[in-house]
Amino acid sequence: MSPRPAAPKGARTAAGGEGTPVNTRAMILAAGRGERMRPLTDERPKPLLEVLGKPLMQWPMDALAAGGFAQLVVNTAWLGEQIVSRFGPRHATSDIVYSHEGRDFGGALETAGGIVRALPQLGGIFWVLAGDVFAPDFIFSQAAVDRFAAGGRLAHLWLVPNPPHHPRGDFGISPDGLGLNDAPTKYTFSTIGLYRAALFAPPYCDIPAGNPGGVKAPLAPLLRAAMADGRVGVELYEGAWTDVGTPERLAALNAGEQPVRGGAGID
Repeated sequence: MSPRPAAPKGARTAAGGEGTPVNTRAMILAAGRGERMRPLTDERPKPLLEVLGKPLMQWPMDALAAGGFAQLVVNTAWLGEQIVSRFGPRHATSDIVYSHEGRDFGGALETAGGIVRALPQLGGIFWVLAGDVFAPDFIFSQAAVDRFAAGGRLAHLWLVPNPPHHPRGDFGISPDGLGLNDAPTKYTFSTIGLYRAALFAPPYCDIPAGNPGGVKAPLAPLLRAAMADGRVGVELYEGAWTDVGTPERLAALNAGEQPVRGGAGID
C-alpha cells in the first residue's frame, strides 16, 4: 500500500472515538470484477466506465472533494492499473492512495476484507462507498461527520427505496434512526456510509488491521451484528441513485434518462 499522504492545510477533523481527533478520509471501493457488466468490463474496470462524460467513480470523487473530503483511499484488483493510470496520486483536488488487492493477493478481498486492508490509511472515522454507484445529488457534509462523531454508533448508513429487482430490501429504520435487521419495511443499502474503525475490530471483526493475510470477508455480517447491538444509525436518501450494475442502466444514464433505482443488496 502506498504511503499515507499528509493532510491538506486547514483540513477539518472529527473525534474518532477515545478522544482522538482524526482526519476524515474516504474509501472508494473499486476492486470488483463487474461480472454483470460484461462484456464492457472485460477490458476496462467498471468504475472507469463513463457516465455523462466522465468515469463513474469520478462522480463521488468530485462530490467528496466538494464537501471538503480530499483524502481518498481507492482499492483495486481487476484491471486496477488502469485506475491508477487514469487518476494517479492526485486528481483535481483529491489526494489518492491505493490499496492494491489484486497485486498483493491476486484478487479482491470483498468489502470488509478490503476495508480492513486499508484501515491503517483511514483513521478513526471515515466514509466508504462503492465506485460503481451513481448518486449525483448526494452531499458529503462535515455536519454529517460531526453528528456521527458526537455519538457512540459504529456506523451510519444511507438507505434508498427498493428497486424492483431487490424488493425485500436490506435494513429497516427504527423511530429513533437505528438500523434494524428485522422490520416490516426494509430499504436497500446505498453503499454510502460513515464508519468507526472499531467496527472492524473485535468483537465484530477478528481480521488484524491491515489484513496482512489477505482474508476475504463481506461487510453484511459486521453490520448486522452491530445493528443487533443498537450501534448502527440509518437514514433514508431519496435523491437520484443508480447502482450501475448492467449495460442497460449505463445506457439509460448516458441517454439522459432519469436515473433508475437499482441495486443488488449488501454483500
